[in-house]
Amino acid sequence: MIKKYTCQNGVRIVLENIPTVRSVAIGVWIGTGSRNETPVNNGISHFLEHMFFKGTKTRSAREIAEAFDSIGGQVNAFTSKEYTCYYAKVLDTHANIALDVLSDMFFHSSFVEEELKKEKNVVYEEIKMYEDTPDDIVHDLLSKAVFESHSLGYPILGTEETLATFSSDTLKQYMHDTYTPENVVISIAGNIDETFISQVEKYFGSYEAGKAESTNDKPEFFSNRVSRKKETEQAHLCIGYEGLQVGHEDVYSLIVLNNILGGSMSSRLFQDVREQRGLAYSVYSYHSAFQDTGIVTLYGGTGAKQLDVLFDTIQDTLTKLKAEGITDKELSNSKEQLKGSLMLSLESTNSRMSRNGKNELLLGRHRSLDEIVEQIDQVSKQGVNDLANKVFTDKYSVALISPDGELPKNM
Repeated sequence: MIKKYTCQNGVRIVLENIPTVRSVAIGVWIGTGSRNETPVNNGISHFLEHMFFKGTKTRSAREIAEAFDSIGGQVNAFTSKEYTCYYAKVLDTHANIALDVLSDMFFHSSFVEEELKKEKNVVYEEIKMYEDTPDDIVHDLLSKAVFESHSLGYPILGTEETLATFSSDTLKQYMHDTYTPENVVISIAGNIDETFISQVEKYFGSYEAGKAESTNDKPEFFSNRVSRKKETEQAHLCIGYEGLQVGHEDVYSLIVLNNILGGSMSSRLFQDVREQRGLAYSVYSYHSAFQDTGIVTLYGGTGAKQLDVLFDTIQDTLTKLKAEGITDKELSNSKEQLKGSLMLSLESTNSRMSRNGKNELLLGRHRSLDEIVEQIDQVSKQGVNDLANKVFTDKYSVALISPDGELPKNM
């Protein structure tokens, strides 16, 4: 049972009591990410996340780490295009300690100049590490191709140029503008009862902040072809089609469709590209849903000389999918796989905390497990087939990283 409470200042708290476990996961979710940035401060959401671990007015970076190590807990954070999350998982007897440290990081991070310099270098190295992973970079390249100058196309890590400009003042101003109470959700899941809500409210229920103008204008989906030359052993290819936004009525049909297309080892892309043709070791598809749009991404990595064959094979798979539709067996298997994944994920307090936090932040509502299973069961063969023809059109973007950086003519 999920309990929801809204503090007087607008901070939302969602708590799910799971009495069968001995752990508690606490997440502080903020509705800001690289989408809320500008070309000048791109990467600030991610850098701010890093700086939260570098010390507060009363705790050093080491003391923050030791606070969790000493109780056998875990603490981490991540930044996406539309939100940032700081979270901890501890034994139920240590929930108050975790809440105290997370709130200290949230409200009292010191952003000392010496720590700023050191952490900038850490993120520089993170960017370099990312640049050494072409099968990751190509997905950012696709976002740029699809969204062009829109902020959804910005890299989450930012650039060395933008990072160099960040100061204690710019971080504090960004927090003031975006870490506003109505933009914050505290999600708790585990062996904890609803009286813990009052503890959370003591920390988060009265603070105030400003409000920057929203930059969440609806992006246009562009059909572009972009490539980058890089010394790699393989060519890395991404093809992007316009998907669906978070909460769209057809989103479960698209999840089923993606599962059949490239979401598993029995998927059509895996069987056609890897098993039948031996063209790639890694080939898959996935759907990214944002507040007002989405992307269906198809990825494959192969030798540069086989790139045109890989692309044609993927297109043949899509053509056959649209012309003949899915089979009853594929529909049934995909539904059962999704339901199984859902059930298994709910055995983790971290997963439940994440699910509840994202649902509250992005949708403002929570569906029960039975409601989700019912929606999956209601997905029809005709609905999936209609959606395949709607999504996989001639309007798509291509991103490529290869040894010569040249796009084959068939793309």
